Amino acid sequence: MSDLATTTDEQTVTVVTTVNDVKYVETVESRLSLAELLRSRLRLTGTHLGCEQGVCGACTVLVDGAAVRSCLMLAVQVDGRSVETVENLASGDQLNPLQEAFSKHHAVQCGFCTSGFLMSATARLREGPINSDDEARECLSGNICRCTGYAGMVRALVEVGSEEAQSERALSDE
Repeated sequence: MSDLATTTDEQTVTVVTTVNDVKYVETVESRLSLAELLRSRLRLTGTHLGCEQGVCGACTVLVDGAAVRSCLMLAVQVDGRSVETVENLASGDQLNPLQEAFSKHHAVQCGFCTSGFLMSATARLREGPINSDDEARECLSGNICRCTGYAGMVRALVEVGSEEAQSERALSDE
């Protein structure tokens, strides 16, 4: 915990964190998971709880830019840190390029795992381009989907993640 956290008693802690660019001050039970803080307290229900053992990846969020399993992280561990959830990817009703590519390539079926895939892919794309199917599969390998077969996700990642696509987006942002 940072020096921002304040213990109110042995069972609760006051946590100051920024989630999707909004500052929150929450008094939480010391054993509350980050996933539960996001879903139950902050009502950011895009983060899904699947296995609750860190295996499936449905609960993936970004903490200080790194993809983490929010079911395995305690809420007190994000004190003084920045969290991004899937709700932060779109701008109002405008999907971001990765979300648009997932839709275009039918990378979603039931949608339960989608937020975790999107957040894992977002973290990886920020590190650099994804230029091949193999690189896309490597990016997706930490998450589990029971219904899509991954082919649409691979196509979406290569489309959005290629050096060429990233260069075009950078030019259009200028």
